[in-house]
Amino acid sequence: MRIYCGYQKWPYLCNRNNDRFACHHDEKEIINEKKYYDMKKALFISVMMVMMTAVSAMAQKVDYDGKHEVAVSYGWVSNSDWIDVFEGVGAAMVGVTLDGESYTGPIAIEYHYRVSPLVAVGGIGVYGSSKQDIYLMGKDHGKDGKMTNNYFTVMPSVKFDWLRTTNFGMYSKLAAGVTFRSEKMKYDKPGATNHSDNDVHFNWQASLIGAEVGGENIRAFAELGLGEQGMALVGVRARF
Repeated sequence: MRIYCGYQKWPYLCNRNNDRFACHHDEKEIINEKKYYDMKKALFISVMMVMMTAVSAMAQKVDYDGKHEVAVSYGWVSNSDWIDVFEGVGAAMVGVTLDGESYTGPIAIEYHYRVSPLVAVGGIGVYGSSKQDIYLMGKDHGKDGKMTNNYFTVMPSVKFDWLRTTNFGMYSKLAAGVTFRSEKMKYDKPGATNHSDNDVHFNWQASLIGAEVGGENIRAFAELGLGEQGMALVGVRARF
């Protein structure tokens, strides 16, 4: 026997045809398919409950006796790297070419003290440098010298551990402070006057997501975000 059913009653069996919902299944097929649908729903709910129970059980095993954390990291594409890029654009506007860039860092060391299972406060120190060739009259006239920048940054920071189990954790981190910048221009041509300058400016780091894996006390980690430590960074962390 063919039957016709309303869309509200059997939404997973009906299809639209000329603004009408028509079911082309007999009654036995509909009942069997509904049972299959209900079984899948029950199985999905059961799996989710088991997973939540397992995560909760792992989280309860975490030992927070270690209050101190020390970490070292290496990153890519820091705020200071972007400053160098913008300087190159500004130099090009007045006819000066900066080329042959090479970068070191950002290399960072950080310390955090855990004030609760969720929050740790501390500070971060970052070092980075860059070197660029200077062409005052364009590359066709040969290199005139080299510019070297060194960046030293210190930032108070706060770290939020929103998941920490025995062997895995996820967190976010925010920091803000100042960068001490040293710039030196050394020219190759005899008689040219070398130039040096020092500057202090605001800087920051926002690691939106971090993940760490390892033992309870030593872990490797990786972070994604924006700031002086880089848009991406990797490192090792010790807790004691």
